[in-house]
Amino acid sequence: MKADEHELLSHTAAGTPLGELLRRYWTPAVLSRELEAEGAPVRVRLLGENLVAFRTRRGAVGLLAENCAHRGASLYFAKNMEGGLRCWYHGWKYGVDGTCLEQPNEPPQMQFCDKVRIKAYPCVERSGVVWTYMGPREKQPPLPDLEWLLVPESHVFVSKRFQECSWLQGMEGDLDSSHVGILHAPENVDQSVNLPTVKAATKRLALPRDNNPKMEAIQLRSGMLHAARREGDAANHYWRIGTWFIPYFTMIPGHAGDSPLGGHAWVPIDDDKCFAYAFSWHPRRALTEEEVRLMSSGSNMHSRLQPGTFVPLHNKSNGYGDPAAPPTRQPWQRVRLLQDQDVAMTESIGPRYDRTLEHLGSTDIVILQMRRRLMAAARSLAAGEEAPGSNPKDYRIRPYSCLLPRDTKDWVKAAGDALE
Repeated sequence: MKADEHELLSHTAAGTPLGELLRRYWTPAVLSRELEAEGAPVRVRLLGENLVAFRTRRGAVGLLAENCAHRGASLYFAKNMEGGLRCWYHGWKYGVDGTCLEQPNEPPQMQFCDKVRIKAYPCVERSGVVWTYMGPREKQPPLPDLEWLLVPESHVFVSKRFQECSWLQGMEGDLDSSHVGILHAPENVDQSVNLPTVKAATKRLALPRDNNPKMEAIQLRSGMLHAARREGDAANHYWRIGTWFIPYFTMIPGHAGDSPLGGHAWVPIDDDKCFAYAFSWHPRRALTEEEVRLMSSGSNMHSRLQPGTFVPLHNKSNGYGDPAAPPTRQPWQRVRLLQDQDVAMTESIGPRYDRTLEHLGSTDIVILQMRRRLMAAARSLAAGEEAPGSNPKDYRIRPYSCLLPRDTKDWVKAAGDALE
């Protein structure tokens, strides 16, 4: 990768080519459960911008610039009351759309509310998440038809975790199927917190380990469909088919059986930190109490968190594992939860690795193509073209894992309706 390409992919602030592209899509801002009606405002840092989110008594959600338009006091300390945020310093009050509603420290004849407005981003709630759009209002698209946004709320569980690395580094782990059999080998993972259906499906397939899969990718209007082909049995190959949807969204191919599906939204806090929103959903049934219990405790895609925070319980400060583990164990032997392993690797790279130092191989082709798509889209937008992926129906694809005959040429056609 050239230095200028690395720079393009490294910056998410307003005014940068990639930052402007990211602002053309709906972005998770906070979990719905973080906001209480007339409760405390919540600080939100998103794409390098400092914001506050709040919920009014009637349930409307606002996402405003953090600083009051008067003299810049933080609205994190504002009073959430009577349909808006009232700055604690001088009492200026703002509605969910950023309009100034009151200026109580000014004489009535000297007030100028109609001339004051702070930055406010539109919000909608779906599947337990507050989504926001940070781009030009006239370019605002509909929400994408990601399947986890279309199923009933009883069918979906969502969590989020903080990661000390670039959002792109985290997302690239989802697109890297070659690490699965190595980093997440069965002997490396604490199986007691995996979903039982996943364990049963894995045992039923009884697949041999194949650590150098053949990687393929097909471009879509909304992103990319990618597949890893591994050895299966005498008659079949094992295919893991996943998706990347521009710009943040991945869907992870699971195992056969009745397991919930999984996906991520990789949301930049700024250039060096991100939140990974993890979605587990089932297209045909509600999640069971046991599935939700396991997800809440750090099963599969979800992380075990420090109480009252979104920081993983196992993190950089404790080596991503149990501090009580025997000191004779090597560092890698102490990291036993699946997502802890992913976080350990993507954070160990550094907050924002210099991609000009990489040596990519054949199994990195999906990551390479994703980067090319992002760079091309950012450059095209800067040149006045439209951002890709504006049609919600282009996101109506789900991940899939299956055995296909060894002579299969068109794996998309062979997978058929399972991807729809």
